[in-house]
Amino acid sequence: MGSYRSVITASHGKWPIRWDLLVRYRFIETIVLWEGRLTTRHLCETFGIGRQQASKDINSYIRQIGPGNLVYDKSLKGYTPAAGFTPRVTQGVADEYLHLMARNNELSNVFESLALNVANVEVLSVPVRDVRPEVLRPIMQAARQQKRLEVDYVSIQHPDREGRIIVPHTLVYTGLRWHVRAWCEKNQEYRDFVLSRFRDIPEILDDSDRGIAGDSEWNTQVTLRIIPDPRLREDQRQVVETDYGMHQGALTITVRGKLVPYALKLLHIDPDTAQDDPMAQQIVVANRAELAPWLFN
Repeated sequence: MGSYRSVITASHGKWPIRWDLLVRYRFIETIVLWEGRLTTRHLCETFGIGRQQASKDINSYIRQIGPGNLVYDKSLKGYTPAAGFTPRVTQGVADEYLHLMARNNELSNVFESLALNVANVEVLSVPVRDVRPEVLRPIMQAARQQKRLEVDYVSIQHPDREGRIIVPHTLVYTGLRWHVRAWCEKNQEYRDFVLSRFRDIPEILDDSDRGIAGDSEWNTQVTLRIIPDPRLREDQRQVVETDYGMHQGALTITVRGKLVPYALKLLHIDPDTAQDDPMAQQIVVANRAELAPWLFN
């Protein structure tokens, strides 16, 4: 934030800048860095402002915040990051873009973007996984245009680089890490690819007919039915029901089939291991048999 403070102080003579401008400047910087293209439409649709105001914000950013950071590309009808792009109001890390996408419609994202220091509140955050703009941009472009993507990828089973061709369709945040759901030509099936495991710069190829519509496991909706551990006493179960906002003794959550294991991990439920102590997990899956096809094991 030090560089940002100096930029704003020099441009406006005092700190802080109006919060609404700060949010939009950060949005401008984040979108152009990680998507590789910024238009007035981005601002209009996100902030509900007119095209004239959006254009004014972009020009203000160029003049006062990040001179030399944006380059207008006539063929793309938008701005691209300059070769020497230097983040001025963001940290330039992938998590900023990924969380912006995940919380695009949440009011909490506005306050997070302001980096408010709220007293008496502490929030744990997961480690930032290294994802470079040059890696994420082609993944996003291929996903939006349904194109084949040649990538180098590593995994625990194959720690050496392995070239493969995928067709990405959706970025997914599991609460701990980001992955992209994609068709894998090598394995002839849709799979999850962890973003931090891509190596080098992916190369966009031609169009593909393997889009999101063909991913039946992704498009299938599955309902989780969570209940208090039956071994708890009645009064203990009532406490758990209140904790989780259960209705008639159960919490129902509908997720995509391929996201079932991640949802259970977020709830700290291991459906394959029985806990000796009901106090250890406190909640269990009531419809375990229905979820069996979607679990990792």
